[in-house]
Amino acid sequence: MVQLVGDERLDYLLAENLRIIQSPSVFSFSLDAVLLARFVYLPIQKGKIIDLCSGNGVIPLLLSPRTKAKITGVEIQERLCNMAKRSVTYNKLEDQINMIHGDLKEMPKKLGFNTFDVVTCNPPYFPVSEKNLINEREHFAIARHEIYCTLEDCVRVSSQLVRPGGKVAFVHRPGRLLEMLELMRHYRVEPKRLRFVYPKLGKEANTILIEGIKDGKPDLKILPPLIVYKEDGNYTEEVNEILYGKE
Repeated sequence: MVQLVGDERLDYLLAENLRIIQSPSVFSFSLDAVLLARFVYLPIQKGKIIDLCSGNGVIPLLLSPRTKAKITGVEIQERLCNMAKRSVTYNKLEDQINMIHGDLKEMPKKLGFNTFDVVTCNPPYFPVSEKNLINEREHFAIARHEIYCTLEDCVRVSSQLVRPGGKVAFVHRPGRLLEMLELMRHYRVEPKRLRFVYPKLGKEANTILIEGIKDGKPDLKILPPLIVYKEDGNYTEEVNEILYGKE
C-alpha cells in the first residue's frame, strides 16, 4: 500500500509498468519528461545518473527499467520530492533511486564534482516576469518559471556534476536553442545530438531534445523529427510506443 495525501492519485506509467503519485494541485509531469527519459543514452549495467529538477520523480522512474545504474533525483519543492520518494517506495526501487530535497546549485559540493556518468534535466522553461506569474499557483510557477534556477544554472551545474566524457541531456523550447547551445559550449558540454519535436506534421517545432558530452569533440547530429500527433488527433506510432510500449 502507498499513503496518498489529500487530492493525490496513483497514475500508471504504462510502458514501464510502474505507478506514480500525482496531484492536480501541483505540477504533474508532461510528455516532455517522458521524451527526455527515452531520448538520453544510458549505461546499461553500471554507473551513476542524476536527474535535476525532478518534480515528482517521473524521469528517475522512467529511466529505472533501462539501466542498472544508481539514479539520484533532485527536487527543490518539498511536497513534490516527498511524492517522488513515496512513488519510489511503492515501486520497490529504493535500492536504485534516491531522491534528494534540495537546491540543484548545491549538489556539486554535496555530491561531488565530475561524479556522474549521465545528467538529465527538464528545467523551468520561462524567464521570470511579474506578468507571466500572475494567477500562477506556487507549485506551478516554480516548475514553469526560473524562480529558483535559470537555464544557465542548470547547464553549469550539469557540467560540474558530470565526468569528462559523460553525457548531459536537456529538454527545452526551440526559442531558447541558441542560448542552450552557447551555454553548453561555455560550460564544456559539447552538443552532440539534437532532435526537434513537432505537435503535428506541418506545424512549428515546440520542443527540443539535446544531448552533449563533457569535453567532447564538435560533431552535432540533427536527428529525424519526432511528430507527436497524427492528423486524426491520435498519437503517432513512435509516441504511442514511447507512452504505452510495444503491442
